Amino acid sequence: MNLPAEFITKYQKLLGDEAPAFFAAFDGTVEKGFRVNPMKPITPAMQAKMTAPISYSPIGYYGKVNGNALEHLAGAVYSQEPSAMTVGEVAKPELNERVLDLCAAPGGKTTHLLSYLKQTGLLVTNEINPKRVTALGDNVERYGARNTVITNETPAHLAKALPGFFDRVLVDAPCSGEGMFRKDPAAMQYWTLDYPAECAARQREILTETVKLLRPGAHLIYSTCTFAPEEDEQMIAWLLQTYPQFELEPIEKVAGMVDAKPEWADGNPELAKAARLFPHLMRGEGHFIAKLVYHGAVEPKDPKLVRPELKPEQRRLWESYATQAGLDDLAGLALQVHGDQLYGVPAMMPVTRRLKIFRPGIQLGIFKKNRFEPSYALALASTDLALPKLAIDHEQWERYVHGETFQLAQAGDNGFAVLTCAGLPVGFGKVVGRTVKNFFPKGLRFLATDENTAL
Repeated sequence: MNLPAEFITKYQKLLGDEAPAFFAAFDGTVEKGFRVNPMKPITPAMQAKMTAPISYSPIGYYGKVNGNALEHLAGAVYSQEPSAMTVGEVAKPELNERVLDLCAAPGGKTTHLLSYLKQTGLLVTNEINPKRVTALGDNVERYGARNTVITNETPAHLAKALPGFFDRVLVDAPCSGEGMFRKDPAAMQYWTLDYPAECAARQREILTETVKLLRPGAHLIYSTCTFAPEEDEQMIAWLLQTYPQFELEPIEKVAGMVDAKPEWADGNPELAKAARLFPHLMRGEGHFIAKLVYHGAVEPKDPKLVRPELKPEQRRLWESYATQAGLDDLAGLALQVHGDQLYGVPAMMPVTRRLKIFRPGIQLGIFKKNRFEPSYALALASTDLALPKLAIDHEQWERYVHGETFQLAQAGDNGFAVLTCAGLPVGFGKVVGRTVKNFFPKGLRFLATDENTAL
């Protein structure tokens, strides 16, 4: 790989005798990986792929998965570069926590956090770029999240709306991307010797607002995919100097991870508690991770939790559907209408008009004339819900994702049912006698074959 000359000079000085092995790694193999969703069943195709476990992630495996496969579209697997999984494992929220993923698109770390929250608590996942937030929404929906709010905001606006609110905040900071050069050589095109310093200035702005979001005792996880000391050790050194309320917590170094390098910053030995991931030392790309606990004081503020009521007719239609469908187990959700769409909003989420909300919770369905029609998102989140379900085979699934109706061998119970294939919820169909009418979203339809959907 033709690395920038100034990049080579910089890391020759920093790494010394270790530099040749570091540079040689850029010509090595790019590792592929995937995680399984612990909230969904494991199919036989998944089991056959789960042959090379990643030692530091109980739900991670080396290998490549197909984005058109049943398991991926149903949210049972998520493709993620192996070293990126360390961030979610370090962040690892506890049940019922209020968690923020501040720089979240496309959603790899968000879905990892969801794996540990297990539909409890609240996850606010934010992406400032409006063009990237759609991909984040798609991945959250596929994963089947019912405890998640998606925002499209600046850190400053979040800090004003939700001061001292979160138990855990992940800042996977926008960075110079040096750790991704091997995976994405195009990233070298905008790299200059000054670029890490430019990124560091933006990171300090982000962290300044992040501090305001933390409650006393909260955890801050900071990560980058760069080797640059300006954005890694020096950023944490600045944070500790500026906010002495922070304390670094040690990260266990496994599978080739190493201590961060205090000598690349202000020499504070505490910085060694953070972790560096180098491609010549482990199977993966470059990352930096630090975990801190915040001991600062926050002025208490009681969030507003009262939500607007549904119209009487809307409530009647929803309650009628929910009763027929056995939906009496949506604990922790409050109902909220946007236009004709009904959402289940995590009850822990304060009501605020200060934020750009891309998605206020899980879309439950849409009100149409004299009826309620359940949503694709509800189907994908129904693994542990008592909704009526109808098992279909892979051939029927291929017809379903192409937008076709199909026939059953014998008549089923009329009405909406969650279609399942290999045990995975894949969407709603409406049974009328032996016919299953198709409710797979039009924008997602494609021509599926055994060849292009193999996991």
